[in-house]
Amino acid sequence: MALTNDDLQAIAQLIQPLKDDMQDMKDDMQGMKDDMQNMKNDIHVLSNRTSNIELSLENKTNRNIQLLAENHINLVDKLNATIRAQDKSILCEVQISGLKYRMEALEKEVSELRSKIA
Repeated sequence: MALTNDDLQAIAQLIQPLKDDMQDMKDDMQGMKDDMQNMKNDIHVLSNRTSNIELSLENKTNRNIQLLAENHINLVDKLNATIRAQDKSILCEVQISGLKYRMEALEKEVSELRSKIA
């Protein structure tokens, strides 16, 4: 059985939508390849940015936090020393106040004894 020209044209017409669909699929695949390449580029950029952020955290931020913590410790030590000195000062004031009271009482007693003697 030999195919005629009409048969071949009919087959070609039946195959044409398949060819069009295949071409559409090829175009879609090319678009997907382009999108994948763009995503790879974006991932590379994000990877570089992440590395820069990590380096910045390690070299700058963490170091600055460490310096702040060390200075904070020094300030706390100085504050504690000041509080101890202030506590001693308050204790001395209390003792002096007590001594003044006792001294006034002794002066009063001496004054009374002098007035009895005289």
